[in-house]
Amino acid sequence: MAKFTVDAVARNDQGKGASRRLRREGLVPGIIYGSAEPKAVSVIGKDLYRMLLEDGFYSSILDINLEGQTEKVIIKDLQRHPSKPVVLHADFQRIDDNQKIKLQVPVAFVNFEKSAAAKAAAKFAQEASTVEILCLPKDLPEALEVDLSNIALGQIAHTSDITVPEGVEIVALRRGEDHDQSIGYCYAPRGARAAK
Repeated sequence: MAKFTVDAVARNDQGKGASRRLRREGLVPGIIYGSAEPKAVSVIGKDLYRMLLEDGFYSSILDINLEGQTEKVIIKDLQRHPSKPVVLHADFQRIDDNQKIKLQVPVAFVNFEKSAAAKAAAKFAQEASTVEILCLPKDLPEALEVDLSNIALGQIAHTSDITVPEGVEIVALRRGEDHDQSIGYCYAPRGARAAK
């Protein structure tokens, strides 16, 4: 799993005016909360944007370096500008090695090209790119996979088809079978000839 370190500085000034000043200086206001006193912080915008481009960032345990002290956190929320590629605020949640965390992780659909459906010119339409999981920090996967090597034409892939490592639970499936939703389906493109 990729290792990410976010450098942060404590901030005492609060409010919209203070946040605007920080953003003009290339900083992103944020907060670290959970299991102790919340801390208002600011992080260097360009460093944060660079990390946000990496898929693993969203589903990784991050080291946040706050003036020489390092804490383990996950990114819990990002407030983005509605029309500009700008992060307005970042929420970081502290983690405890003994407490389960909920986090969205990417879903990768693999081996479709090996399926009989793909060889018959079928296509696969992905409907979900992430799924919410619950696990201890040590069990956090960077991504989960759905093996499509046996998918058939017209078949729907469900949340329950996701391969889940030991110690990891899919939050929706904890609520019962009614929450086993479609995450993709195999279809024949218009005009494609059926395989003989």
